[in-house]
Amino acid sequence: MSELLALGVSHKTAPLEMRERLALTEGRAVSALGELVDAEQVEEAAAISTCNRTELYLYSTDPVAAESRALSVLASGAGIPPTGLVPHLYSLRGAEAAGHLYRVTAGLDSMIIGEAEIQGQVKRAYELALVEGATGPILNRLFRGALAAGKRARSETGISKRALSVPHVAVELAERTLGELDERSVLVIGAGETAELTARALSDRGVDAVFIANRHYARAIGLASRFGGKAVRFDELPALLGEADIVVSSTSSPHHVIEREDLAEVMAARSDRPLLLIDLAVPRDIEPGCRSLRGVSVADMDDLQKLVERNASGRESEVRRAETILDDELGRFEEWLAAQRVTPTIAALRARGEEIARRVLAENEGRWESLSEADRERLEKMARAIASRILHEPTLRLKRAAAEGNGAASVHAARELFGLDAGTEPVEDSGAQVSDLEARRRRRR
Repeated sequence: MSELLALGVSHKTAPLEMRERLALTEGRAVSALGELVDAEQVEEAAAISTCNRTELYLYSTDPVAAESRALSVLASGAGIPPTGLVPHLYSLRGAEAAGHLYRVTAGLDSMIIGEAEIQGQVKRAYELALVEGATGPILNRLFRGALAAGKRARSETGISKRALSVPHVAVELAERTLGELDERSVLVIGAGETAELTARALSDRGVDAVFIANRHYARAIGLASRFGGKAVRFDELPALLGEADIVVSSTSSPHHVIEREDLAEVMAARSDRPLLLIDLAVPRDIEPGCRSLRGVSVADMDDLQKLVERNASGRESEVRRAETILDDELGRFEEWLAAQRVTPTIAALRARGEEIARRVLAENEGRWESLSEADRERLEKMARAIASRILHEPTLRLKRAAAEGNGAASVHAARELFGLDAGTEPVEDSGAQVSDLEARRRRRR
């Protein structure tokens, strides 16, 4: 029987070095989805990739084979042997897989509890899978339900109130390291959502001169104009590194934007003036070797995670309230999913009943040649009604079993007893013919 499966790594299970190798750019995500749905055992697929997690969601006829396929897709794309990936991997099935996505979308599994960015990231991941034709009715319902649950959890509880984003934490780190920021020269590399949040956090602290560099200059102009900054072209980056006090980088580049060798030349001309580099990208924008340069401080996502953990505030009551909402929404999905699992069997059961009624009528066609057309129609309706009445109670019991969580066993029993599996024909029974009642009476005399 088909089952839901979630497979992935997160900041809770894998170091940054592992996460950046597993990160899926849009192009890699499209490729991974194609490889997954091309597998015979995978019916539907979706992929989520953020700075803190890479996860695959599958609906599969063979969860064991699908898990093996997903592991292979992740490992090969990252250039990691499957054995090296397994210790960092979590694999969830059924209700646990669904519940995990609900928690992820609501921000309860995030590095910063209640952070809002993940809601949009999950939505974009779902939309990509939808556009690629990788999803179907199960994952469509799952992701829509998770997005609705996440929105409800944020609106009905306080988990998102005063919840800092990763860029806010990055700016807080800069403030702790360098003191007041309003006189500092800050360079933001990137023009996406993370860069925008960074610019907003800097603006809130009175930083007016935010230089924003990005390969897409038009996007840089739009972002800079909103926060009183100045847009610069990407090829001006080396000169800007010589002037900046703080650099926050958050591009989607698959390669390092700042490399050690280039930065060493910049630092040689800075007269020992310190430089703080904050890397919010996964894969990382800043080559790790930059840490070894004199006067350079580098903070990446793992460093920010440590800061978040030290400053975690008591929000347990709001988390519990959010979890209650998620459980309620998850229950709705599970009820729907259970109904989907028994629906094909109920349809097959009724089709088998009508098939048997048609066969009996056909086998006894010669016994009511004298019937009028109206009587013949009544007889056919009665035969179908009898079959429907007989199957009414099994249908109700299948639905009840599904609602109570026992649908799998009941479906298996029904399909076995009524011969509903592919290629199964009803057992021939000579007693299916209608006997001549008058002839039977004469035999008894």
